Amino acid sequence: MSIQENKKTKTSQNLFQFISSAVVGLAFVAGLSGCGVQGIPQAKNNTDAALAEITNQYKRRSDLIPNLVNVVKGFASHEKDTLEGVVNARAKATQTTIDPSKMSVEKLKEFQAAQGQLSQALGRLMMITENYPNLKADANFRDLQAQLEGTENRITIARQRYIESVKEFNNLVTVPPTSWTNSIFYHHEKMAQWDVSESEKGVIEKAPEVKF
Repeated sequence: MSIQENKKTKTSQNLFQFISSAVVGLAFVAGLSGCGVQGIPQAKNNTDAALAEITNQYKRRSDLIPNLVNVVKGFASHEKDTLEGVVNARAKATQTTIDPSKMSVEKLKEFQAAQGQLSQALGRLMMITENYPNLKADANFRDLQAQLEGTENRITIARQRYIESVKEFNNLVTVPPTSWTNSIFYHHEKMAQWDVSESEKGVIEKAPEVKF
């Protein structure tokens, strides 16, 4: 075999080894991907984004309340206890926050309880407005009521998305083979799942309709 032929043979062998290594490497990466190397952090990002959407919608509801209270006060100032109940519940809900990096069952329940109490207070406020035809006819009140109803709907949707994202994440970190990847690389624990409290369920189911 000539020197030139020998070089060609070695070049072919090196090319074959390179292609083989690349194929093996791609197969290894694909295998890791299927075992959750990418899926687990992506699922974690999805849960964080879903939780942020919940808090954003609750903040939007909270921002509507001062104007709503002021409008109601203009027509029903003697409903002092109900109005103060909404203001106090809003203050507590605003002070109770959740941090995805420090999430726990207790923290989530505390947040839910505060928002549930605010939902109850808003439900009572909406009930008393039925006794004031002039208030119900007020354009500002009707606009705020419509915005509030829309926000409640978005809160419900955001909560459902969070529930689904947590379910997906928990499956990845607890069900083989992705759970094996988690135990080796990430060490994530199951996330606390959202559970709508009975008090908040009642408000959602009995939410007043917007009537024109």
